[in-house]
Amino acid sequence: MPYTTSADGTQIYYKDWGTGQPVVLSHGWPLNSDSWEAQMLFLAENGFRVIAHDRRGHGRSTQTWSGNEMDTYADDLATLIDSLDLNGVSLVGFSTGGGEVARYIGRHGTARVAKAVLVSSVPPFMLKTADNPGGVDVEVFDGLRAGSLTDRSQLYKDLAAGPFFGNNREGQSASQGMQDAFWRQGMQAGHRNAYESIAAFSATDFRADLATFDVPTLVIHGDDDQVVPFEVGGKASAALIAGAQLKVYPGAPHGITDTHKDQLNADLLDFLKS
Repeated sequence: MPYTTSADGTQIYYKDWGTGQPVVLSHGWPLNSDSWEAQMLFLAENGFRVIAHDRRGHGRSTQTWSGNEMDTYADDLATLIDSLDLNGVSLVGFSTGGGEVARYIGRHGTARVAKAVLVSSVPPFMLKTADNPGGVDVEVFDGLRAGSLTDRSQLYKDLAAGPFFGNNREGQSASQGMQDAFWRQGMQAGHRNAYESIAAFSATDFRADLATFDVPTLVIHGDDDQVVPFEVGGKASAALIAGAQLKVYPGAPHGITDTHKDQLNADLLDFLKS
């Protein structure tokens, strides 16, 4: 299996499919690169080189004790891009991965980047604070932390059966296989890694990072996202990125990489080819 090695010796696993202009995909919490398989297959079959990695502590990458925060996630992404000598790359981030993409651009610039896509992403800033009054109450994230410590296996089952895929909404019916894949990927993550990542995705302020975006950017978000609410995530990010294009999926939940994969695949292809 292919790996690249970060500055602190962490082994970062990645998949590398197809040939053509490179697209790098950053996954959500508590998942890994397997969550991108529908997009990887589709884009690789349509003339792109598609690369997706397992974030440190997730999937097949090293379960590090430290570095479970956005600066290090972004630096690991930089290591992957640099080690593969990718240029003209399109960065696509889902949920927590959108934060990783934003922080990468904020820390490392866009010399190697052609385009960016944020899908159901956590930027600009999820946590409700005095200067972010529209954010999500800290009690929500404290609940995730408590669930992680009490019984994280059940927490992942509950998320998959409910808000992640919108199964708690009338008319939504994510398959049992889809839910099981979420649980399996979550349980592959290190306990400490997944726990600390909750703070990384909820309490990191990406507003300054988004201000540095100077490449064409597409923001995609469902307006019934119960994990990263549309008003907090996609709508706010699009307003902060100069020239960003916003696509809203009516009634769509958080996990649109699965529930709306055909629509998402088509929108990604159109944007990448534009």
